[in-house]
Amino acid sequence: MLQDSKLKLPVMEAAIILISIVALISVSIIVLGLNPHLPIILSIMLLMVFGRLKGISISEIEKGMIKGAASGLGAVYIFFFIGMLISSWMVSGTIPTLMFYGFELFSDLPLYFSVFVVCAIIGTCIGSAFTTAASIGVAFIGMATAMDASLAMTAGAIVSGAFLGDKMSPLSDTTNLASGTVGVPLFEHIKNMLWTTVPGFVITALIFFILSPDAAEKTSEVTAFLDALQEHSYIGLMALIPFVIVVGLAVLKVSAIPTLSAGIVSSVVIAFINDSSLTFTDMANILFSGFVLDSPVEQLNSVLSRGGIESMMNSISLILLALGMGGLLFLLGIIPSLLRTIESSLTSVFRLIMATACTAIGINVFVGEQYLSILLTGKTFEGQYVKHGYDRKTLSRALEDCGTVINPLIPWGVAGVFIAGILGVPTIEYMPFAFFCLLCPLLTILSGITQIGIAKETKQQAA
Repeated sequence: MLQDSKLKLPVMEAAIILISIVALISVSIIVLGLNPHLPIILSIMLLMVFGRLKGISISEIEKGMIKGAASGLGAVYIFFFIGMLISSWMVSGTIPTLMFYGFELFSDLPLYFSVFVVCAIIGTCIGSAFTTAASIGVAFIGMATAMDASLAMTAGAIVSGAFLGDKMSPLSDTTNLASGTVGVPLFEHIKNMLWTTVPGFVITALIFFILSPDAAEKTSEVTAFLDALQEHSYIGLMALIPFVIVVGLAVLKVSAIPTLSAGIVSSVVIAFINDSSLTFTDMANILFSGFVLDSPVEQLNSVLSRGGIESMMNSISLILLALGMGGLLFLLGIIPSLLRTIESSLTSVFRLIMATACTAIGINVFVGEQYLSILLTGKTFEGQYVKHGYDRKTLSRALEDCGTVINPLIPWGVAGVFIAGILGVPTIEYMPFAFFCLLCPLLTILSGITQIGIAKETKQQAA
């Protein structure tokens, strides 16, 4: 995108503008508690004024903004299908079945270990760290309290598992965002993340296994949750068919939209087989507005009442706005000017990954928003990875390892504030025990040092 720049700004001027934009957004989100959309729109307006003062026409400014937003349209379309997949997997029993067997397999094992593994499974199934922490996580906090176990360590295990699931799930908005931002096929991105996720999982699981007290007994709260899951959802092997289909097509490297479509259609068929009272109108409403469960257990309702096209609109609007702002930052020469100052030092994949990690973590710290850490970092360094011949999936993995999983460790970050409030454990207390989140940046930097899991771009990809 360097060639799209209309201005050649002095480094100091570009830095002042970027710092001002970051300060505006961070103060709005962290101090004022505003939704990210409004400060981004204000930033776009200020950048447009700056562009006009520099002599760039309104039509060119608009084209730059539209071009930036257009780069994320692939991810936007996938988000629509993800919304339908989540709601259809809820009504068909696919997600409830995966959750139930996950609990049954691991919840009798040592406490912190089982908390981490079960939260990882459920987080992967539903694609939302927030929902996992706010439902299953709360139940585990109750279990830890009853056992007089460490709440800080329990919260660390919850956060580690929930954000592992959020990072790896094809249903997760951040997973789709990271792959879509830099143009990497969704399932190729997920497969490539195994290079850092598997070691991170194994090390984290081992630490929690060693630190755990004796095996946990199910509290009445957890037992009620499982009973309600069986009573109010379809639990059975047939419900796993859509999951098997999606995994199978992903292994065969079928692209995301056909794969997700097959998952949606198969789960809709199973839903009609399981519930003869379900009408086509009911199913259409579920696919659009999401599945809503009405059971006596509020925690179960919060987990399973999800999905639908409508639920994706907030994320999609934020993505388009942030990408539009990114387009202006390139068009006005702000990011290109700063890149030119460090371009000579970005001579190896290790230095590229270090720059990516520092930028993604820095945006998390200064802005407190994981979406922006992925979007702005991805668009800033995409050209550099291509220039040096490295596959974009190396970049998309670094975005997740240093963007997605870092936000819950920031006390003023969106995820940090939410989780601390919902679990009742301050961010600063559970942070040292969120081992998976702490390991991910180190593992992605280590991959740059060792060259393990680093893919070069093929001639076909470059073309």
